[in-house]
Amino acid sequence: MRIMLDTNVLISVVMFDSKKLKNMLLNICDKHTLVLSAYIIQELKEVTGRKFPSKRKSLIEFLSKLPYELEYEPLIIVDKEIIKVRDSKDIPVLYSAITSKVDILITGDKDFEDITIEKPEIITPSEFLEKYL
Repeated sequence: MRIMLDTNVLISVVMFDSKKLKNMLLNICDKHTLVLSAYIIQELKEVTGRKFPSKRKSLIEFLSKLPYELEYEPLIIVDKEIIKVRDSKDIPVLYSAITSKVDILITGDKDFEDITIEKPEIITPSEFLEKYL
């Protein structure tokens, strides 16, 4: 399966020592294809720089060792009304998940809870662990 992780999940993996999330990421990298968008990586760097400036070097090292497929979000999102997202910052995340044809988007962002689309399946890390591990 092709699986995309949202920024908040990556922050939890990198900044907090969650064995459960690290095991989830290892499983994804080992058995599936991890897909990250340029937007998510940029957002990850910005949030880390703002909230965890002392961890910036750790983040760069983490990303350099992480096996992932890089995707770019659409430069122009033609119709923002197709799918309603409460937080406009989440639109590029969702569109890049759709256009890169991932099977699953893993996020802890509650703004994604009300979105009902066929693909990708939008689930939390806990739901992924319960359903796929």
